[in-house]
Amino acid sequence: TGVSQPSVTRLAIALGYDGYPGLKRRLRELHLNETAGQAAEHNEYQRAVAAEIANLEGLHAALADPRGVEQAATILTDSVPLTILGPRASQPIASYLTFFAAKFHPDVRIATTEDHLEQARAAGGTALVAVVMPRYPRETIELLTSAKRLGFTTVTLTDAAMGPAAALADVLLPAAVGTDLVFDSQAAPMVLAVVLLQAMSDVSPRAADRLEDFELSAERRLLFVP
Repeated sequence: TGVSQPSVTRLAIALGYDGYPGLKRRLRELHLNETAGQAAEHNEYQRAVAAEIANLEGLHAALADPRGVEQAATILTDSVPLTILGPRASQPIASYLTFFAAKFHPDVRIATTEDHLEQARAAGGTALVAVVMPRYPRETIELLTSAKRLGFTTVTLTDAAMGPAAALADVLLPAAVGTDLVFDSQAAPMVLAVVLLQAMSDVSPRAADRLEDFELSAERRLLFVP
């Protein structure tokens, strides 16, 4: 609905809960038809893991229709260079995507400034993938706005189908984050990132040869411990 996180917390307290996590737990109990007694059997860490399992189950259900991921994979694979952005809390997933996409894509770049976007566009880049996890940094939204102005097609991996980045996405790939602990857990978005990499490698005309070349190089250099 576009309200701030503190507003939601105040609403939860006004309704008699201990804050946003308490309200979410109750909503989850209602959604999953759990009783308070069943919830009380588990400690807060177990409940957080249970919430992540529910997020993964939601992702599993959403991937019954793979067209969004497949469309994103084609768009990103066709872009040379391929640009990836995702500062702050989004950085781990953005780095993961960058590291593994570079195994089969010939030119993968991280964008942290508008200059990086302009350089990638001038080099022939047509698409980028943005990782936008909460809380949503202003710098990310500004970079996405610049990307749209420059003519990039944007694939956005985020936590929900509605949010600040949704309006700037050509292809939106949502996966819920866990919010039961002091810091968000990004298990489902990370799995979605791996799925996207798989889909990209499936449609890439270069992937098989480049991955085979890497394996031969790694064996020659004794890169990994047997």
